[in-house]
Amino acid sequence: MLWLFRFFSVWPLAALQALGGALGWLVWALSPRYRAQFRANVAQAGLPFEVARPAIAEAGRFVAELPRLWLRPPAQSCLTGIQVEGRHHADQAFAQGRGVIFFGAHSGCFELGPQALAELYGPDHGPLTAMYRPARKAWLARLEQLARNRLNLSLVPASLSGIRLMHKALKLNRAVGLLTDQVPPEGLGVWAPFLGQPAYTMTLAARLALQNGAALLPVSCERLPRGRGYVLKIWPPVAGLQQAGKSGLLQAVTLINQAVETIVLRQPGQYLWGYARYKTPRKETL
Repeated sequence: MLWLFRFFSVWPLAALQALGGALGWLVWALSPRYRAQFRANVAQAGLPFEVARPAIAEAGRFVAELPRLWLRPPAQSCLTGIQVEGRHHADQAFAQGRGVIFFGAHSGCFELGPQALAELYGPDHGPLTAMYRPARKAWLARLEQLARNRLNLSLVPASLSGIRLMHKALKLNRAVGLLTDQVPPEGLGVWAPFLGQPAYTMTLAARLALQNGAALLPVSCERLPRGRGYVLKIWPPVAGLQQAGKSGLLQAVTLINQAVETIVLRQPGQYLWGYARYKTPRKETL
């Protein structure tokens, strides 16, 4: 499969996105289960289907972009073609000296976000530590590890050792990154409201912020049409954590979910609505 990734990695972005858009609609046509999940999540959010309809093609575009993102030459900047908004939020957060937690959703080109943030802030603040869960297929896990470990970007596994490394990074006033809308294993989350329904939500970002005093900054990476690039937006920091206190974990998680909701509702055509956000968590330990 690596040869296939290499083949597509040199394609122009516009061509990859066109191919991905067709792929997204093909999956939609062939998978009744996917269609049902997509429609149910959109309805749960209180949105008309037409507003979220572009996300069908966007899901395919995300997949088609991966070879280009993962196999980009190490010396080549990923910031070419990226418009950055809200940098002052990160600058102010780093100035506090307690670390920064960048978090986002399965929306837009979320694979590009950590690479761009690492390139923006790594030279001055040290490498960005991002948590990930390795793919189950061995060849894909090896490719992920090779492609995602870049200058100023340090990957850590979803394990106790990975959590310790994130705490260490924050104590050094560095940045960490994670997706907070993925369903964690049983025992590692709480049921908190998300788009009008309780969803099992990870507590890691909230715990890191409460224990280290780090700033929580939502991030989105919106895909522009016809291969014109992306808009990386750093949103205002999550407010109200001090009022929540260390005993207010559920309140802190709810605030994080609300920040993710804002991104999703502002960019409904970019969210992965087919993700089983409200599923029962699996039994697993770190």
